[in-house]
Amino acid sequence: MLPLLQLVPAKLLNSSCSLKKTLQCSCSFHGIPTPSVQWWMGGVPVGVDGMDGSLQVTSTVLGPWANSTISLTEEPEMGMRLLCEGKNQNRTHALSILLMSRKSSLASQAFVKGLIQGAIYAGVVIALLFLCLLPLIVKHIRKKQVKKAAAIRAKNSSKVRASQELEMSLKPEEPGKPIVTTFSESHILEKQDKRAS
Repeated sequence: MLPLLQLVPAKLLNSSCSLKKTLQCSCSFHGIPTPSVQWWMGGVPVGVDGMDGSLQVTSTVLGPWANSTISLTEEPEMGMRLLCEGKNQNRTHALSILLMSRKSSLASQAFVKGLIQGAIYAGVVIALLFLCLLPLIVKHIRKKQVKKAAAIRAKNSSKVRASQELEMSLKPEEPGKPIVTTFSESHILEKQDKRAS
């Protein structure tokens, strides 16, 4: 009696893609029973003969291993998905590959162009915001300057007033008229007492 083989779920062991004259992608699956491999392009299954002659699929099976390769003779559409699916009765295992056209540099150029435009628009918005806020900034600066000037004027005017008052107290009220000082009687008596002694 032969021993029963242990069932092993399908598992993707290896995958690769290379681009020379054509794009070639391959997938290798392992499992017991041997997995079947199916390729899908944009959600549509690809037969062994390919689709519209632009795809060619070749598959080989060796014991519990299944290998399959797909060749694309035409450039794929931007963002097209290629799916490699291996399955047996225990499990389905798949690999999704996002295909980019050689013209995809246009996408990166569009991104860079959008990024530059965004930076320019941001600069314009900042400049407009600054121009809108400029009158408020100028008003605020002038207000500070006016307060500072008023404080300096007040300080200077109090000094001027004090010096004018001092000058006024030293000057005669009428030109040519002597300054008359009045002394209190006790002050005069004090001076007389000092002279007498």
